[in-house]
Amino acid sequence: MSLNKQRILYAEDHTDTQELVQFILDGLNYDVVITSCCEDALRRAKSDRFDLYMMDTMLPDGSGVDLCKRIREFDKATPILFYSAMALDSEKRVAFESGAQGYLTKPSTPGELSNAISKLVIRMKVAPEDSDLGVVRSN
Repeated sequence: MSLNKQRILYAEDHTDTQELVQFILDGLNYDVVITSCCEDALRRAKSDRFDLYMMDTMLPDGSGVDLCKRIREFDKATPILFYSAMALDSEKRVAFESGAQGYLTKPSTPGELSNAISKLVIRMKVAPEDSDLGVVRSN
């Protein structure tokens, strides 16, 4: 891993989505750590440093919303981006209320994914003390 790479923890249980996101983000020079469940994601979030947490809303051992809330108990600053097929406004609202700063609806183009991630990571670098980073929305 290069010291210059920004690190992303991505919680996603679908292998095809994991592989696609890994491929896209590797090409954009991100270091991506993929987990398939809430418990592993939470363990990694507690033990390692990440520049962004990215998660699906539905995981085999819980919801992304619950994972987001649990991460916010010990990390109030690192941005969280939901990347989910759940597209209802009510689902997005719950994600933001749980502590997320961004929500991108699947499927998205590689450019949309890159832009959403970049906006959140750049905001964090510019104002790390500001936990209200604004939101990134899609559809």
